[in-house]
Amino acid sequence: MAAKKHDKEDHEYGTTGHEWDGIQEWNNPLPRWWLWSFYLCIIWGIGYVIAYPAWPLINGATPGLLGYSTRAEVAEEIERFDVANAPMEALLNETPLADVEQNAELNDFAKNAGQAVYNTWCVQCHQAGGAGAKGYPVLVDNDWLWGGTIDDIYLTVNHGIRTEDDMDTRYSQMPAYGDFMSEEEISSLVAYVQTISGQDADATLAETGSQLFYDNCAACHGDAGTGDIFQGAPDLTDRIWLFGGDEAALTETITNARFGVMPSWSARGMSEADIRAVSLYVHQLGGGE
Repeated sequence: MAAKKHDKEDHEYGTTGHEWDGIQEWNNPLPRWWLWSFYLCIIWGIGYVIAYPAWPLINGATPGLLGYSTRAEVAEEIERFDVANAPMEALLNETPLADVEQNAELNDFAKNAGQAVYNTWCVQCHQAGGAGAKGYPVLVDNDWLWGGTIDDIYLTVNHGIRTEDDMDTRYSQMPAYGDFMSEEEISSLVAYVQTISGQDADATLAETGSQLFYDNCAACHGDAGTGDIFQGAPDLTDRIWLFGGDEAALTETITNARFGVMPSWSARGMSEADIRAVSLYVHQLGGGE
């Protein structure tokens, strides 16, 4: 059936002049309510551009006649909370860390503030809830490289570990034994460490490795390999490994050494109250001594 053609006179407003395969498009006007809404939106948009920041510039944006700033609004909100928290932060700074738990209100404040600090600055490495990851210690067990008392944790958070921007940082360094030991000697050391940690290993190699361990490793890790928290030397007998305890991981550790770094949060500008709060939060995760 052929499409019926209409002359523009058949319709009050005629056609748009467009035609597809004999089909014409009527020139129907838009509903007036829609048009007025559209015009009002244009007027509102022009007013918004004049009154509020809108057009991007090289170093910011046009300020607008009202001078409104979301950054200023956020800064005011932060300042309001800072003022509200100031008395509790002052009390936290004055109270010995070991005594904070005796003040229920202060302890609750410290835990909540500490969790906020942890989730902002620490969770990227130590994971949610202190679960840890390869190369980043678990914070919910009792295995602490530098001690797990509240004062030990505070010192670690405050000054960091092996960081270059704090003279009071905790510092120790394991030699890269690959620089002066043969592959056979390193293999025997690996076998010995596996043996004292309860893993299966070549007994002959382990026997050779025992003397090498006493001569080269016992000064830090102890004669029995149980570690030394004052040097940050891990316990090698508990099967808790920071970088892995299998043959490949131990070979890599002994050959090239490890040199993990934790920032000094005081050097990075974290407030004393925040450092104390996050230290208390970590201590109360369940692994603090």
